[in-house]
Formats: sequence, C-alpha cells, structure tokens
Amino acid sequence: MNAMIERTKQHIGKAGELLVQYKLVKYGIDSSSMTTDSGIDLVAYSPRNLKAYTIQVKTQEKPTPGGGKGKLAISWYLKEHCPADLIAVIDLSSDSVWLFTYIEFVELAQQYSANGVYHLYMYVDESVKTKKAVALKRQFSKYLLEERVKTFF
Repeated sequence: MNAMIERTKQHIGKAGELLVQYKLVKYGIDSSSMTTDSGIDLVAYSPRNLKAYTIQVKTQEKPTPGGGKGKLAISWYLKEHCPADLIAVIDLSSDSVWLFTYIEFVELAQQYSANGVYHLYMYVDESVKTKKAVALKRQFSKYLLEERVKTFF
C-alpha cells in the first residue's frame, strides 16, 4: 500500500492543532480542543500564570511560491477582530509552530485587505531581498513556540 492518501483542509488543520498540543504537552502544558470552530481552536492552561489562554491555529502544509510565481514562502491569513488570546501559525513541512499575540500578528502582518483580513508571510529562502522589515523565516525565531512557552506558560 504505497498510495499517498490525499489530505483535506480539515486534515491539515487538525494536524496543526495536534502539533501545537503535542509541543505544549512536552512542556507540561495542558490544552484542549474546542468542539466547534468559533475563532478559537484550543484552550491551554498556564500553571505558572494560573491563566487559561485561547488559541486560534492557522496551518499551512508547506511553503508555496509567493504570489504564485515568486520565492518560496509560508503564509497565513487572520480575520480582523479574532477573539483568541494567541495565534499559532504552523508549517507542517518542518513541524514549526510560531506563537503570537493578536496584536503581534497584526503588527507583523505585511498586508491588510479592505475586507478585514491580515496576511502574514515568511520567506523560507533567506536570500530574498524584501522591502519589509520582517519577512524572512529566521527573523521570526523569537516567536517559535519553544521560545514563547517561557513567556506565556
């Protein structure tokens, strides 16, 4: 049985949620999935801060050419007024998870559309020349979950 089973958007999204939960539990952080999608995918409890954080998870399977023809990038979209405390963005191809507050996501997003959607992207090719202050994957390293766990949990 060598045939690759096609993954749906739901498979990709759930894989992202489970990756966040897996990484959190490695640090001793309990979390739980929500039963419905109301803009919050997970709730994670910080025993240090005695606080529960709501998390919206955005997952991409792999980098794709920016603009359809450009350099490889991973990108995520977030609607304005997201109710979650934290935004987790995932690249499944590298099992990477970055964790932002809503404000951080909004401030770092390189684009904003008239219909109220923020677009955050990271170029995986470090040689890309960009006019944006923060657009290369390595520039987001301080937001990796492994670093942010110290801040929030």
